[in-house]
Amino acid sequence: MTIQLYCFGESGNAYKAALALELSGLDWAPVYVDFFNGETRGEAFRKINPMGEVPVLVDGDVTLTQSGVMQMYVTEKTGKFGGSTPQDAREVLRWMFWDNHKMSSQAGMTRFLMSFLPEAKRPEGVIPFMQGRLKAAYATLNAHLAGRDWIVGDGPTNADLSCCGYLFYPEPFGFTRADWPEIDRWLSNIEGLSGWKHPYDLMPGSPADRA
Repeated sequence: MTIQLYCFGESGNAYKAALALELSGLDWAPVYVDFFNGETRGEAFRKINPMGEVPVLVDGDVTLTQSGVMQMYVTEKTGKFGGSTPQDAREVLRWMFWDNHKMSSQAGMTRFLMSFLPEAKRPEGVIPFMQGRLKAAYATLNAHLAGRDWIVGDGPTNADLSCCGYLFYPEPFGFTRADWPEIDRWLSNIEGLSGWKHPYDLMPGSPADRA
């Protein structure tokens, strides 16, 4: 049975789940969610996910929300991306939690404010504050990656697939790959994985569709 992933191309959190599915080799298909026209706020979507968020993964009678849970589900089904030892598995989770708290949540909001919200509605002072917090997160990740090809262990894990979630997007939010050489090298490693695709190639929907 084909796994369905409710998603849209602009969502970095959906990309984390989509990338895990694609790289794992599981049979899956994207289901486009029209976020920018309010689909996630509608009654029909709330029946799928009462949290009103993308992504949502549906695999037969299994329905999952939150990208990290979906990544762990991919690991359960395939044995991939979870870390090769119990110690590595805990480290993978540590970086996934760090990313969700320190990087992705900040990057997602900042990118939305800068790229998808009309300039007149952007709250004064919030963007520079968020970019400052993001800079600290990039510094942490960049330092950790010095001398490493992957965040944990000797191959890609959910830690990598989580932390890269927003870093391939072209819209401005305070991240420039050239400014962070270790992150840049690590992102190139991810791009080199068999089956890797850019978020706008992996999932339906992009800013160009609304231009």
